[in-house]
Amino acid sequence: MIDGTFQHQDSIGGGGLITNGSTQWMTAGSGILHIERPPDQLIASGGLFHGIQLWVNLPAADKMIDPRYQDLEAGNVVLLTSPDGGALVRVIAGDVAGHRGPGATHTPISLVHATLQPGAELVLPWPPEFNALVYALSGSGTVGPEHRPLHTGQLAVHGPGDAVVLRADAAQESRHPALDVLILGGRPIGEPVYAHGPFVMNTRAEIIKAFEDFEAGKLGSVPADHIGNA
Repeated sequence: MIDGTFQHQDSIGGGGLITNGSTQWMTAGSGILHIERPPDQLIASGGLFHGIQLWVNLPAADKMIDPRYQDLEAGNVVLLTSPDGGALVRVIAGDVAGHRGPGATHTPISLVHATLQPGAELVLPWPPEFNALVYALSGSGTVGPEHRPLHTGQLAVHGPGDAVVLRADAAQESRHPALDVLILGGRPIGEPVYAHGPFVMNTRAEIIKAFEDFEAGKLGSVPADHIGNA
């Protein structure tokens, strides 16, 4: 959650309010039900919230592990800066240049939220065996050693290499005073993916079984008063 507040509940007892800079990291595993929505006061008064939802696939061997919920507060992330001080790097999960974020992952992945002030450059060491993606949340700049343009809402897919290179344009729009990006990637799993509805598995037969488990109530239920007792 980048701006605003969101409410989360799930069937294994996890949940609460997700506020500015916080992250919920939920491992679906063998099955979990969850609800996400704006809190009642935001619905009544109106307002904006800005967040990102990312689905990370699990390898087949870990698909049916026990579900888990992690509440990662903004103050728990690892904060780094570029040598020129112009870039703030928040390591949410994984290992970046020897600095490990608080998110525990089942596969080798890294997730970073970085903000580059106008004219700043960031050269972020990156494991060469990982793939790498950069998504521009807002602002403008360039990506890669070729300095290819990157603007709000665009995704850059990196090729082989051991670093992610970003540079913020010296002049930014008034609505977006800095280049704000998500940097993510991991070791490729190399397995088939079959998705339907809210389920992501490896085969069609596994998807059918997931729906059958859901209809049979095997994924549990969300307590109606969970937030009130949190």
